[in-house]
Amino acid sequence: MTQEEYNLKYYEYFQELIIAMTDLKDLDLPAVNQALTKLCKLFRISKGVTRFYDSLQHEELGKCEEIVCYDSGEDCREVEKIRVVTPAMTVACCSIYMTDDAEPLNEDEHFKVDLVMKTILSFMSRSRLTRILERFTFYDDFGYKNFRYYMRTLEQFKSQGKLYNRAAIQFNLKHFSTINQQLGRAAGDIAMRNYIDALTKACGEDGTVCRMGGDNFVMLTEKNNLSDVIPILDGYEVKYDMNTGAKVRVSANAGVYVVPEDYNEVAPEVMNKTYIALGAARNDGNSSIVMYNDTMAADKERLAHIQQLLPDAMKNEEFLVYYQPKIDIQNGNLIGAEALCRWKHDGMIIQPNDFIPLMETTNDICKLDFYMLDHVCRDIRRWLDEGKNVVRVSVNLSRKHMIDEELLDHIIEIVDRNNVPHQYVEIELTETTTDVEFRDLKRVVSGLQMAGIYTSVDDFGIGYSSLNLIKEVPWNVMKVDRSFLPVEEDDEKSTRSIMFKYVVAMAKELGLECIAEGVETDSQVHVLKENNCDLAQGFYFDKPLPVDDFEDRLKRHHYDVS
Repeated sequence: MTQEEYNLKYYEYFQELIIAMTDLKDLDLPAVNQALTKLCKLFRISKGVTRFYDSLQHEELGKCEEIVCYDSGEDCREVEKIRVVTPAMTVACCSIYMTDDAEPLNEDEHFKVDLVMKTILSFMSRSRLTRILERFTFYDDFGYKNFRYYMRTLEQFKSQGKLYNRAAIQFNLKHFSTINQQLGRAAGDIAMRNYIDALTKACGEDGTVCRMGGDNFVMLTEKNNLSDVIPILDGYEVKYDMNTGAKVRVSANAGVYVVPEDYNEVAPEVMNKTYIALGAARNDGNSSIVMYNDTMAADKERLAHIQQLLPDAMKNEEFLVYYQPKIDIQNGNLIGAEALCRWKHDGMIIQPNDFIPLMETTNDICKLDFYMLDHVCRDIRRWLDEGKNVVRVSVNLSRKHMIDEELLDHIIEIVDRNNVPHQYVEIELTETTTDVEFRDLKRVVSGLQMAGIYTSVDDFGIGYSSLNLIKEVPWNVMKVDRSFLPVEEDDEKSTRSIMFKYVVAMAKELGLECIAEGVETDSQVHVLKENNCDLAQGFYFDKPLPVDDFEDRLKRHHYDVS
């Protein structure tokens, strides 16, 4: 081969390499390898290797990502190497190898090979940087695909007309902070990873699961895969200790939206619909997995309208205190009341279910609770000044207050500002759902006891650990949830009747006042008397009353319980 032919071959192969490497839209790796193979053979090179080291220390340890550009399989030795240290202190090297009997490179060949090596090094560095950028852009620090990845996938499927009949899911893991506390962060991370891996497998090759942050995730899968996905969301045991095989059950609240055939909205609207369904799942007492439907959007608009009204409603004192009497069924005396909130707007009464759940999603509920406590104390002070037969009034506080380290001071300040003797105030707290909330609850109740303010556990029997709750926390009053109260069809041997009997007996043995809520019938009053549950509250005696009507009951102070 003449020098001219040799040079023509070199420029032809080198041009092939450049073209293959610089096609940014459609990188052709086989073409790159083919061009390199031709160049290596032209220069009698047996092997070409590119190595990347994340640090100088990794280079010393020989820890690298190695890419073999060409290998003839012959025994060979390194004859030339280019090494580059980047500003980020990573290291890139390109080496060529030749057999001992190969003719050494001449000066011109050294120049040409050096140019090829620098080109390869530049190309490989760019390719690696692209992968790094992909990882940082579309993956989080723990290796989960992130929200950007999810939105890109949605947009791609939409542009390709493939969103139809796919299920978009937004979900958050239930009580995962408790799992982390019980098992430790490392074991919790393993449990989460194994749970998400199970969902990823269930959603199929064309599906994806992405993390939005913390224990919140989104998923896209074909509708046909829901039969595999939903049971995992509903509850699935995963290993958290790979040595012992120990497992923990993980479950999720989830909102599901199946994209219809005529879908033509922007991809973010898919997220909006799954978010609405997830909100319904969190508030639904029957199911933690909710399928989106069009009525949910209307409900959301209605709630948004209510939320807009809330600030002015509190400022204008549109929230009213209604009082539901508590009765001693042995003698018919009025012995207390529960303060309940009603919202009067534009002459209409808005029921609690229409605004309390919404306020629970923000700190507005805490503001409303203090508003209610203040107005109750105002009424009590006025009744005392007017010489009425004042009774103890209970006020509900949301669980959201539990994180407030100054909650006791806030409560006492409101009571004392209104100059109300502490024995006329009772604070109702609902059973907690986690160990963390339990510790905060114990702290708050103990503080109220020391201040001489009564406390009651509301909805006893349906929370996190009912028996532990009354063993560890110094309550004054136990309010037995209506689900324990026997109904017409229950006889003395029914499960509900037996449980009610022993809950009342236990409360009395512990020295607690025991009050049954939701009492509505003669037969229920009879059951209460038979089981020595002396106190009752419910529609059988009175519905929640406006303050004027309740003041009439204070004057009368007696109900017929014959």
